[in-house]
Amino acid sequence: MKTIIPSLLALTLAAAFTAQAATPKDTLVIAQSTDDADSFDPAKGFELTSVQAFTNIYQRLVQSDPQNPVDLKPTLATSWQPGNDNRSLTFELRKDAKFSTGNPLRPEDVIFSLGRVVKLNLDPSFILTQLGWTKDNVDGFLKKIDDNHVQISWSANVSPTYVLSLLSAPVSSIVDEKTAMANAKNGDFGNAWLATHSAGSGPYQIRKVVMHQVVLLSANPTSPAGAPKMKNILIKNVPEPAARRLLLEQGDADIARNLGADQIAALNGKPGVKTEAIPMASLYYIQFNIGANETMKNPAFWEAARYLWDYKGIANELLKGQFDVHQSFLPKGFLGAINDTPYSYDPEKAKAILKKAGLNNVTFRLSTSNQPPYLDIAQALQGSFAKAGVKVEVVPGLSSEVSTNVKAHKYEATLNAWGSDYFDPNTNAASFAYNPEDGSKTIAFRSDWHIPELNKQVIAATAESDPKKRIALYEAMQREVMKTSPYVIGMQAKNLIALRDNLKGYVQGINPDMVYYSQVTK
Repeated sequence: MKTIIPSLLALTLAAAFTAQAATPKDTLVIAQSTDDADSFDPAKGFELTSVQAFTNIYQRLVQSDPQNPVDLKPTLATSWQPGNDNRSLTFELRKDAKFSTGNPLRPEDVIFSLGRVVKLNLDPSFILTQLGWTKDNVDGFLKKIDDNHVQISWSANVSPTYVLSLLSAPVSSIVDEKTAMANAKNGDFGNAWLATHSAGSGPYQIRKVVMHQVVLLSANPTSPAGAPKMKNILIKNVPEPAARRLLLEQGDADIARNLGADQIAALNGKPGVKTEAIPMASLYYIQFNIGANETMKNPAFWEAARYLWDYKGIANELLKGQFDVHQSFLPKGFLGAINDTPYSYDPEKAKAILKKAGLNNVTFRLSTSNQPPYLDIAQALQGSFAKAGVKVEVVPGLSSEVSTNVKAHKYEATLNAWGSDYFDPNTNAASFAYNPEDGSKTIAFRSDWHIPELNKQVIAATAESDPKKRIALYEAMQREVMKTSPYVIGMQAKNLIALRDNLKGYVQGINPDMVYYSQVTK
């Protein structure tokens, strides 16, 4: 069935891609792949396209400073005080804050927003359920003190500082309860409606979404963050990286995302264009599904695989230095991250490990996104594994399809990337080293890896208030996962983007959600 784009949106699209090769002065046009997006509800959206949009559409009680992510700034809250028992925080809300709908911010909106995440129990909910919240008890942990104060409490043994980190995550975005509930159906707290609409207080609001085709945001002039500089943000789905590069080069797009090293190299030196490689808290790794077959669950196979990733060849030659070799689950730049690289490409050593374990004629299917750099890396891994007699069948697909299959354990192995959800070491520890067996779809869960002892270590680290002791705990966990897990972590990414050189005010930070459009001018 052909999708008919509404006339207003069609006119905007036509204006954005004219024969004069110039984007409208009041509209920022972005060319990228949006195939991964399936919802713009912060209680559900957990893919890159959605997460990049949330900071521009919604606000949280506190948010990271993009220039110094460890510094949390009051946003919809003006201040907060911990309780005497270190099991609660009381927030004072901004008195002048309004949503794009015109409704004022209330304590009830905070309670509704955090509670619905837990009650819906969708992918990002594990971030908040770490506090001991469940759909049955969460209402008891969220309390209105008065018209300008709300108290958030928890039962888990975690520090208030750690809780603030969780409240800075995109999933903790504050939603206008009145608007969401006016559009709720079948007890979904507005989830279906918010997939393609917004009810936030950010500098932009959703004007129209045609999933996997286009996202159109319009300015929210009454945002507590201040009115944005640009009237519109148009995010166009352009699946082919070469087409994205061409649109930017011709002036038909202001920003091109998801480019590969070849596209960046082709744009270098082109008039009117500038390229950037922005450090990201994004790790590229292979994960194996232990439940798929006997080979995938064999620790000897995991060990051999660590010697079959051509780390330097892929990072420096294939990807032309746009990635750094990195083998631990905390990205460089995070508290407690180790930069040890004990593994190197060694097919002969891998052969010996496989032979000793009685693993002969090994073959497996490696599913991955059909977007760069995933497919390029997967094909390189296909060649590097073959040197040890391991046959890899690369199975490319849409990012959303690959993600759905991995979450459902319908895969043997996958090459994927993981971006941190908030700027705290637990964001990755709670996924790579944590499987609480409660339905939370962490990476460990997706690998069907059962790790009760590591679970305890992850929980202990969130409760530790001494920075030195906390760092030691994360260092130990990283080394254990590096040696004994069904993952091969290979690289830390840099975000390759290209922009028209008349663009000013664009800011992007280390975390995937740290994309800021509000100050952009051209």
